Amino acid sequence: MSRYAAIDIGSNSIRLLAAEVVAGEPPRVLAVDRQVVRLGSGVFREGRMSAVAMDTACGVLARMAEEYRRHDVVAVRAVGTAALRDASNQSEFRERASAILGTPIEVISGLEEARLIHLGVQAQWPHPKQRVMILDIGGGSAELILSDEGRMTDAFSKPLGAVRLTEMFLRGDPPDSRELARMRKYIQERLAGPVARFGSQKTDRLIATSSTVAAAVCAVNHVRRSRRDQADRMQATAPQIRQLFSELSAVPASARNQITGIGPRRAEIIVAGIAVLHEVLQTFRLPRVYYSSAGVREGIIADLTNRKAGMEQTRLDADQRRIVRAISKRYGMSGSHVRHVAELAAMLFSGFMNLHRLPLAAGRVLEGAAYLYNIGHFVNEARHHRHALYLVANSDMPGFDDRERLMIANLCRYHRKSSPQASHESFQTLSQDERRIVTLLVPLLRLAVALDQSQEQKVARIETASSADAVEIRLFSGKDVDIEQWHASQIAEMFRQIYGTALAVKVAR
Repeated sequence: MSRYAAIDIGSNSIRLLAAEVVAGEPPRVLAVDRQVVRLGSGVFREGRMSAVAMDTACGVLARMAEEYRRHDVVAVRAVGTAALRDASNQSEFRERASAILGTPIEVISGLEEARLIHLGVQAQWPHPKQRVMILDIGGGSAELILSDEGRMTDAFSKPLGAVRLTEMFLRGDPPDSRELARMRKYIQERLAGPVARFGSQKTDRLIATSSTVAAAVCAVNHVRRSRRDQADRMQATAPQIRQLFSELSAVPASARNQITGIGPRRAEIIVAGIAVLHEVLQTFRLPRVYYSSAGVREGIIADLTNRKAGMEQTRLDADQRRIVRAISKRYGMSGSHVRHVAELAAMLFSGFMNLHRLPLAAGRVLEGAAYLYNIGHFVNEARHHRHALYLVANSDMPGFDDRERLMIANLCRYHRKSSPQASHESFQTLSQDERRIVTLLVPLLRLAVALDQSQEQKVARIETASSADAVEIRLFSGKDVDIEQWHASQIAEMFRQIYGTALAVKVAR
């Protein structure tokens, strides 16, 4: 389980998404926000962001930062798109905004933007066996993406955003026919490259994202803006989009605002946005468009998930690892054995995150105990688990605070024999949260130790799987690991008592 935040600083609006990700489950939304800022307005007219727009954007980002910080996210990625790419004063804004967010703002290329859009759409609405075209119409640019069997095979980013086109071509309200004709010709010229590259390839469907498309699909399906979430995966036919474009371009913004699904700020720029959608449908001879609510934000969350961002917080840093290795060596532990137990423990902690749901820092406690669990043998083999508790609790461990050291000591105490008990004096010294952490980590440490019982590192790696009523550990090895499998299976009853679910240990064939 990990919590991530994504910030998309677009030419028209700034968007936030914070989500909790659990393996095998859809992301759970923790916070979502969108604020129209129009950073691109000054850029597309004068080549730089206005002071007012930057001040407004920084205020929005400050509020969003407060929101995602409340959810204890482990990684944040903030990206800027077309407006920041084109702005001569982008460095000034990035410096201010990065300080507010506490993370650097990346000005991403159009192709990286396309990659994130593709990731977001495929994560939310997979098309593993189809060839689909994905269109995102932003404020400053439009991305056209070809996806085949879930893989992005080609992509273009063109200066066809709704804010940009409105400021370049549409002076009148409503625009006159000459303005519309010039804009249409410009769009067609910019689409020539994508048409030449993949225009002849058959696609199973067009999926379009962004607020422009959401408004269009809501308008033709009579879905109110307050219920826009219901429009996800809805469709609009090419004739419906053509008719909508004709109606919208013939009336002023005040009248466009009265159409179901179109708000006042969107009404100002929607003619240009719908023009791009209309031209794509016509140019590629596509019968309809499907709307997807996914976009750059969802792509960032999927990307952070794929890269396991923040998972470094589950592992000891270099100084901490050096300390526990030195203590382990001092008390005669096998270096190769404890290193392997630590790696197995890390695999178990990561694999069962959706089950234990512990903070990532608990992984460091588990790894520390994996290095030190057996040092009590230095004192006496009898009751060596209790000797390990004493040695760790009274060791000088720079890099660890007192609470971490005591949790590691208790975890070492429970690597064998009894389970944690409220009556145990050392266990009583821990807070309620710390007792819960130690209790949930005990079966994982015992499993890691059992899987290298021979101290020969036979188990190369493990994988975990979960179902509604059981979890499974699969052992991968080129050697005979029947003994390791048997030892690990002996932990199943404790695992069931603590986690409330059955455990099976199998050898992968």
